[in-house]
Amino acid sequence: MNTNDIDDRCAVNVLTGFLGSGKTTLLRRLLNSEAFARCAVLVNELGEIALDHDLLERVDQETVVLRSGCICCGVRSDMASALLGLNERRDRGEVPPFERVVIETTGLADPVPVINTVISDPALRHHYRVGTVVATVDAVHGIDQLRQRPEARKQAAVADRIVITKADLVAPPALEALRAAVAGINAHCRVVESRNDASEAEVLMARDAGGDGRALEVAQWFASAPVPPSGHVRGPAEAGVGPFTPSVTAPSLFAPEGRRLGLLHGRIDTVTLTFDEPLDWTAFGVWLSMLLHRHGHAILRVKGILNLRGVEVPTVVHGVQHLLHPPSHLSRWPDDDRRSRVVLIGELPAAEALRQSLALFTAAGDD
Repeated sequence: MNTNDIDDRCAVNVLTGFLGSGKTTLLRRLLNSEAFARCAVLVNELGEIALDHDLLERVDQETVVLRSGCICCGVRSDMASALLGLNERRDRGEVPPFERVVIETTGLADPVPVINTVISDPALRHHYRVGTVVATVDAVHGIDQLRQRPEARKQAAVADRIVITKADLVAPPALEALRAAVAGINAHCRVVESRNDASEAEVLMARDAGGDGRALEVAQWFASAPVPPSGHVRGPAEAGVGPFTPSVTAPSLFAPEGRRLGLLHGRIDTVTLTFDEPLDWTAFGVWLSMLLHRHGHAILRVKGILNLRGVEVPTVVHGVQHLLHPPSHLSRWPDDDRRSRVVLIGELPAAEALRQSLALFTAAGDD
């Protein structure tokens, strides 16, 4: 593994959120921010974003250039083709240079296929990498939506940032209840309250686990909520979605006859595993690959910082469902904690079974 890797590909940020949660309003404000001056935006229907007052130039039927320098493109069919075409047009000088792309999903969309397309498409992977995933949650209706709509729960679960919109429309106790519900689904992401402003524009999307600020981003994974003892399960009771901890032993975790998880009830747990001793990379890699192959449809997010044997700097792993980003390295540890820490979010096997299964793989690697 190369410990000097620097990923300078263009970041693709995903903006998701349930119907009416304020994605387009937030995006409009972000595009007027100086932090987004060199940005390309892909939306399903260009007309939905209502940016005519900022229009500087219409390049063609699908593309406009704003006064801020941002490029907005409508996507009517294949997202991969749109991204590749946008890159080619930039190279030919047909559109202004851009340093990042924001993809706004529809309110009922599953953001995972968008993320996985960028990770798995060989041509896209050459030019683009997945950056920050931002989900909007409506302060007025968010708790009901998180309880009743699996789409809203999944959008929140895969996010790196959650923006609580319309925060000025609810009383402080209601806002705290929503924060607790969000933390129950995704305790390891930064939550920003929006009161019709874009003061957090840089924080929302500029830093991510693949860019210049990745040490800060990785530290945030574990600073957003207390890291529990090894094998502890944090369940999202506040969101009205009870914890799901099936009875499963380590040897059966990957067995074909084992219980199949599938988010049948939309219940989402967070499991945090910590390991005091350095891990063997080969054993960990095989374990994680088998885990995602067997349960990837139910494991929405994986985030981890690893202390590996024979490697002086920390190794970062993160992924969505079946697919993992290529592992990368930080130049230094983000804090004084040198333990390996792995967070899994989704409908999960029992935490103790996960810990025991990894211990078995590690023990086998020592033989």
